[in-house]
Amino acid sequence: MDFLELAKKRYSCKRYQPDKRVDKDMLAKILEAGQVAPTAKNSQPQHIYVMQSEKALKLVDELTPCRYGAPVVLAVTYDSKQQFTYPGNKYTSGEEDASIVATHMMLMAAALGVDSCWLNFFDPDKAAAALQLPENEKVVLLMDLGYAAEGTRPTPTHEKTKPIEELVTYC
Repeated sequence: MDFLELAKKRYSCKRYQPDKRVDKDMLAKILEAGQVAPTAKNSQPQHIYVMQSEKALKLVDELTPCRYGAPVVLAVTYDSKQQFTYPGNKYTSGEEDASIVATHMMLMAAALGVDSCWLNFFDPDKAAAALQLPENEKVVLLMDLGYAAEGTRPTPTHEKTKPIEELVTYC
């Protein structure tokens, strides 16, 4: 499958087979895809928490209703002391770096046949407290990983896109 076909096929899974675990080697490849993702000045401020124990998944369920039965959830964070600060001192790279890392992992998961869902329906401060993170570590997203339950399909808006002319301007 070529990249564009993979990107079009991948969707946010909203119902998982809770008892079908992600193979350890596949999970390692997914994490490696995040490791090699580009970050500003290659600062690699990200840290990934692999939440798969019963205790960790219960914690996720307390933070969000959106685990959808996934057997693995990745908490993607960044260290605010390691992020790059752009000229002008107005913007920093931590959230975008973590997002690039997460996107690499999500697409690797899809390439391996593992379904995923990017979760942003939670309070990042409560998640950081629940994970007992240091003050400088910020949670950007939670990512479900697993295998879609039988009959699970993309949402009706999955293939709906704006015309390319609305999204791109040539200068």
